[in-house]
Amino acid sequence: MGVTAEKDELIENGLSSQEAARLAAEGKINGDTDTPTKSVSEIIRSNVFTFFNFVNVVLGVLVLLTGSFKNCLFLGVIICNTVIGIVQEIRAKKTIDKLSLISAPKVTVLRDGRSVQITMEEIVLGDVVLLSSGRQICADCVLLQGECEVNESLITGESDPVLKQEGDELLSGSFVVSGHVKAQVVRVGQDNFASKITSGAKYIKKKNSVMLKSLDRIIKVIAVCIVPMAVGLFINSILLSGQSLDRAVVSTVAALIGMIPEGLYLLASVVMAVSVLRLASHKTLAQDMYCSETLARVDTLCLDKTGTITEGIMQVEDTRLLKDDFPLDRAMEAFASCMSDDNPTMNAVKDRWSGGNASALFTCPFSSARKWSGAGFEKGCVILGAPEFVLKENYPLVKEQCEAAQSEGVRVLLAAYSENRLAGHELPEGIVPAALIFIGDIIRKEAPQTLEFFEKQGVDIKIISGDNPVTVSRIAGRAGVKNAEMAVDASLLSVDEIDEAVKKYSVFGRVTPDKKLAIVKALKKQGHTVGMTGDGVNDVLALKEADCSIAMQSGSDAARSVSNLVLLDSNFASMPKIVAEGRRSVNNIQRSGTLFLTKTIYSFLLALIFVFLPLPYPFQPIQLTLISVTTIGIPGFFLALEPNTDIIKGSFIRNIFKLAFPRGAAVAFCAIASVLVSEYTDLPMDGMSTLTFYTVAAVGFFALFRIMKPMKAWKAGLLAALIAVFAGASLAAPSVFGLKPIGLYSVIAAVIIFVGGAVVMLLLEKAAEPIINFLAKAADVIRKIFHKFLGFIKKGQQDA
Repeated sequence: MGVTAEKDELIENGLSSQEAARLAAEGKINGDTDTPTKSVSEIIRSNVFTFFNFVNVVLGVLVLLTGSFKNCLFLGVIICNTVIGIVQEIRAKKTIDKLSLISAPKVTVLRDGRSVQITMEEIVLGDVVLLSSGRQICADCVLLQGECEVNESLITGESDPVLKQEGDELLSGSFVVSGHVKAQVVRVGQDNFASKITSGAKYIKKKNSVMLKSLDRIIKVIAVCIVPMAVGLFINSILLSGQSLDRAVVSTVAALIGMIPEGLYLLASVVMAVSVLRLASHKTLAQDMYCSETLARVDTLCLDKTGTITEGIMQVEDTRLLKDDFPLDRAMEAFASCMSDDNPTMNAVKDRWSGGNASALFTCPFSSARKWSGAGFEKGCVILGAPEFVLKENYPLVKEQCEAAQSEGVRVLLAAYSENRLAGHELPEGIVPAALIFIGDIIRKEAPQTLEFFEKQGVDIKIISGDNPVTVSRIAGRAGVKNAEMAVDASLLSVDEIDEAVKKYSVFGRVTPDKKLAIVKALKKQGHTVGMTGDGVNDVLALKEADCSIAMQSGSDAARSVSNLVLLDSNFASMPKIVAEGRRSVNNIQRSGTLFLTKTIYSFLLALIFVFLPLPYPFQPIQLTLISVTTIGIPGFFLALEPNTDIIKGSFIRNIFKLAFPRGAAVAFCAIASVLVSEYTDLPMDGMSTLTFYTVAAVGFFALFRIMKPMKAWKAGLLAALIAVFAGASLAAPSVFGLKPIGLYSVIAAVIIFVGGAVVMLLLEKAAEPIINFLAKAADVIRKIFHKFLGFIKKGQQDA
């Protein structure tokens, strides 16, 4: 008796202001559920204080100490790289900080017996919340009074409203579809269902860029080599070559900065930034600069049914009269005009039979428990609902027709009438089945063509939905999904069984948020690059885990916030354009990257040789800057913006190394040959540097010509302009670049060396594949020996 009175008191008056204040002081308040991300200062520090920047700054300081300011131009690229990195990460932070699954700005609660509007952050544990149709549930509650229907599609993925009665739980993030109830808050803050999903998605995902990872691997190799090479070159310059201290520092720095492909980092950043702008023209928002690259590499694409292959709304597909003289259209127009239900099924009915203006004596709204709705008129009533619930024991009369339609993924409604009046929530006597109405999801008109595109590209499609697996399977089949009949109810799968299920099935139904996450993780564990589309809260965790996530603009704020790409027109047909953009970026950066890696290779080879060769290093940093700008930097950026939709094949680093190695080796050959010729003809150091400068530039332009193939008019014009810029700069300001006039014999020698370098390049291009295969096998053997050696040492330590 006391418990009942206490409950009635709570329902009537809610919490008192004093009690609410006490609970808030105890921390039992909804509060700010945001998970902290990196601060702006932390982002700046992490981008500024990197090994890459440290090496370049040290080299720049050493050059500045010699007073050779012109040789510090390479630091400009470093500054640009750092600024772009900071801007991108701050942008990601702002996106994450906005993440919220609850969008209701105000909540109505009972305090001191009065209805009070508060913000969702002010809700305390035990508050009585007033909920009505259209309201979002802002904290997990238990229903105290009344009954309502709740749309949990954003939570579970199931589109049908769920009936909630006294004692049932209402989850935060869902919406009240119909009814007016009072519910008590049982969880607040981070304990809420929605907050748990939010916190699970609130982390800044590492950039999943193969290009960046490849560049990082190159930097790591250089990092291992750069210090001993610097020491060796400096000692060589002072002790063996007899150079001055200033010249030794400048030449050593020239050798080292050539090894670092800083321009390739900037190229990748700029090209991907341009890609973001191109995607915007296709009504696609890229929230991660490298996401189009990742999507272009995706081999498994997980699609949510609703909003992706369907439009998220339903339509009446067909009707079948069970009573020939029943005026279906007139009856349904009258029925639809009277009903206030707002759910996908009723909206489909209203859309098909609009224009009626009848008035009903009594209406009974749809209920998940009853599975029917009705409207009573002066001459009887019209009933619309699930056939088995409306006909009950007479259901076998239409069972065969209903099950045949349901097996095709179509929802079946029965339109019936009775000459008796409808009063209350009970079916009248004398119900006559009049017609079957078949309602189905509307397949996006562009979905079949888009799915066919991915199938031709070798991308495996997985449909993941919270709806019935049979329904999802049939809809997927209608949309053109390959192996759509291979469907499974994910609610029956354990976490351990999911690993095998993702290999076997193409369609997953009844999938909870945790199961969606498990499916994506299982696919990634099997070595797949996974793309994921979604629009609801139930998709958030899986979207965050996927290598590339795509959300629809029409979906939830949470889905958009965690996704790499947002389709602003919610049009699945944009996907092939995004893939094409990613391919253009990757293929062109791969080609332009060949130019940048060429410099790294020949700088590495020259540094390695001149550590042991008792001769001065032939370059100054300013000379390498001009060669790099005209043969690598400017053409690299132009080539990286050319249209290119070829399928991405092979390893990024292997592909560019295969093209860069012959060119780098040819340049190194020309540089060494120039130094040896200069030494033999007793050319002074400046003359040697000038001869080497021109031969290396010449073979660099020849390499550029080879990479530009197939040659087009604009490419020929660009090549001619670059040669003109190089010639003009070197002839107009020879003192700036440390150049001296050379004699006729040196010019002849330069031509012969250039021809020799071109021949070396052509020969190595043919031999590049077997050489790289040999080097890869050798590296693998060395790695295995090294790991065995480490194991041997560890075993010895354990035995000791």
